[in-house]
Amino acid sequence: MRDFPLRTRLFIVAVAVLGAVVLALCVFKTWQAHVSDTELNINAIITLSLLVLGAEAFSAALARSVATRENVDISVGMPIAMASVLLLGPWGAPIVGVMVALEPRPVPWFKRSFNGGMNVLASFGAGWVYAILHAQLSGQQLQTFPTTLSFSPVNVLIPMLAATLTFEFINGMLMVSVLSLAESVSPFRIWFGTMYESALPLFIYSIFGLLIAVVWSIVGPLAAILVLAPLMVARWVFTMFSAHQQAYEATIRSLIQAVETKDAYTRGHSERVSRASVLIGRRSGMREDRVSSLRYAGMLHDVGKLGVPTRVLQKAGKLSDSEFDAIKEHPARGHDIVKNLDFLGEAIAGIHYHHERMDGRGYPEGLTGDQIPEFARIIAVADAFDSMTTTRSYRGARSIDDAIGELRRCQGTQFDPVLVEALISALEADAWELADTGDQVQPHHSSPTYASDHDDPTVSRELGLGGPILVPDDVSELEGWMGEIYQRDVEGPV
Repeated sequence: MRDFPLRTRLFIVAVAVLGAVVLALCVFKTWQAHVSDTELNINAIITLSLLVLGAEAFSAALARSVATRENVDISVGMPIAMASVLLLGPWGAPIVGVMVALEPRPVPWFKRSFNGGMNVLASFGAGWVYAILHAQLSGQQLQTFPTTLSFSPVNVLIPMLAATLTFEFINGMLMVSVLSLAESVSPFRIWFGTMYESALPLFIYSIFGLLIAVVWSIVGPLAAILVLAPLMVARWVFTMFSAHQQAYEATIRSLIQAVETKDAYTRGHSERVSRASVLIGRRSGMREDRVSSLRYAGMLHDVGKLGVPTRVLQKAGKLSDSEFDAIKEHPARGHDIVKNLDFLGEAIAGIHYHHERMDGRGYPEGLTGDQIPEFARIIAVADAFDSMTTTRSYRGARSIDDAIGELRRCQGTQFDPVLVEALISALEADAWELADTGDQVQPHHSSPTYASDHDDPTVSRELGLGGPILVPDDVSELEGWMGEIYQRDVEGPV
């Protein structure tokens, strides 16, 4: 929890404390009703609580979230939570809802506290909405501890749908808020970029709660056994979806590992470019579903190096024209490798065109300005930033301020000015930790190589491969010039 910003920690504590207060009140009301002989089905509370614990144990783990970088789980317990709202009312349902905090899997305490508080508050709000609407539509007195459930399309179905919406809204708002505070992302972008896609399926899925409640009202606790079958089917569906997501991640990891094995300079580079690309995407207002695809693009932007000869990638010094041409083919080769991976979406174009320049002097097609896909323009900025701020054999890592100065110098010609400023703004809001790549570089004996640093505008300029400066006339002049650069960048001012 210490890794979260203070505002996030305060929010988690607030939700947990408020949930604990509401839960204590619910336990008091439930005990009071039991002592005063009010008809209260204690067996239902116990049985539904155990059913929630079982559902949490069989929750399906999805692929990692872009925002949190942690596994995201989908529980099959929502129908049980909605059944408890119908069967136990606003005072009993939160007692069942808090059981999610006691799931048997290893979970950090603060997550248990937040999840428990979130479900208590959502169940409490949904319970009151159902109880009030049911009383108004049926013309009965308000029942905070329901004793029977006689199904009626008007008296039960409408209040139940309203309660489901309330539960989902409270649950969703609290989850969106904590993610927004943790990642400094607009809650509207998280809601409309990610949550809205799962809102309708979860709403439909929660209607299973009505089935559980109706069956319970007929056969009693035996309903817990009868509902296991549809819940297990739902879990199987979630697990299949999870397997697909994990297969996507495994495919990407394998490709990255293959590239990093071939070219030591890219070790960790793909992850950092992906992270910087996500920062730019979010800062520029991109939807979270597109940010997820952008993350893939950043991770795989150099996958085309698998098709470049190893001797070219590892050559020290300036490349020959034919070797330079081989390097320039890696975006197109990358496109050929990933073009059939449909789940990548826009990432495919980002991989293909990430070496295009705003002034049309890039490759592979010499696109200009807005002709270059947005993903490609973002990766170009992130790629250059990471190249400049990591250690090379001929120089140390440049400071973030130096890298920002170089990006600004090249904006409008090589980089999209809007996206450069988006990265700078993101870096000001979220500190960037410079990578320690000193153990990955070769001894200090070589001049810069365009194979390893073709995305670094300063090195490109120093080698005379893309900057508007004087180019040395011969090799000896180049070697002398690069010796001075080596002294300046590695050993300090001479």
